[in-house]
Amino acid sequence: MAVRFDDSGSHGDGSRDRRVRVLGKPVDSFPVLAPEVERGAVRRITVVGEDVLRRRCREVTRFGTPELSKLIDDMFATNQVAEGAGLAANQVDVDLQLFVWDMTDDWGVRHVGHIANPVLDEVPAEDRVLIEESEGCLSVPGPYRVVPRLDRAVVRGQDKDGNPLVIEGRGYFARCLQHETDHLRGQLYLDRLAQRERKTALREMAEAKEAMFAKRAARAEKLGK
Repeated sequence: MAVRFDDSGSHGDGSRDRRVRVLGKPVDSFPVLAPEVERGAVRRITVVGEDVLRRRCREVTRFGTPELSKLIDDMFATNQVAEGAGLAANQVDVDLQLFVWDMTDDWGVRHVGHIANPVLDEVPAEDRVLIEESEGCLSVPGPYRVVPRLDRAVVRGQDKDGNPLVIEGRGYFARCLQHETDHLRGQLYLDRLAQRERKTALREMAEAKEAMFAKRAARAEKLGK
């Protein structure tokens, strides 16, 4: 998911604990660059039209391995270079149910983490509140479109060692959790648009993508990646 640069979705919550949340838990200090970014290598981000983005990803079944840790590190580094909020494994051409996030929500709280085999809690119809806000995607470089999403989301899965994980998000972070879970089901935010709007977004992407790729390459070089 691409970072949102406007503040139009802020609902205001002055009483909220603003400590960084790592895997959903508040920590007293955290570096500007996540440790995973420092360790990771940048991978190519897949683009709409590639088959890996259009099929349901396989479950993660092997935990606690160097390969899984390396993939997570690389996804963090790739997300950082692309100035993303979150990134799914199939966006780096890996067919696994895994995504990472490093983003700041509507209340100024930074959230950092990863989750394997995520499943979103079902929300009863009477409790659903949809928020319409601008949304972008690193695999659709350039365009943003208004997409309705639930204002709260709870996703359940496992961390890289196989431990149970429950992550709850509100506002923009809830949007991120829903967006990335969609990716692992083979869905893009474009699928939530009317046909005409989808075509317009793809035209904008065609015009913008080379400049976006160059910007990512420059950021990778600046970070020594």
